[in-house]
Amino acid sequence: MLTIYHNPRCSKSRGALELATTFAERHGFDLQVVDYQKTPPTRAQLVELHRLLQSESVVSVRDMVRDGETAFTELQLAEADDDTLLDALAAHPGLLQRPIVCFNERAVIARPPELVERILQAG
Repeated sequence: MLTIYHNPRCSKSRGALELATTFAERHGFDLQVVDYQKTPPTRAQLVELHRLLQSESVVSVRDMVRDGETAFTELQLAEADDDTLLDALAAHPGLLQRPIVCFNERAVIARPPELVERILQAG
């Protein structure tokens, strides 16, 4: 299955969704679109996403966090450890970097959207 953690208001997320949709249709894969603002990932799902993100390169939990969001500052996350960041992501899904695309035990933060091709071609 091909999954995208998507924010429809984000142009990069929409671009990655377009690439993922085209790939899924062309190859007959199911595409699961998760609007993570409406259906936030659990802490366990975030841990799994982090594990999958390691397939492409070393990605820290901090790399999964949008540090420009108001909640980042309000929660004083600048010096937070991984556990605190994962808890914050679970409680405040708007902090999650977007989009994240998962396919065949691999994942990538698709910024820019063309990075999604890296895992689709290898899958």
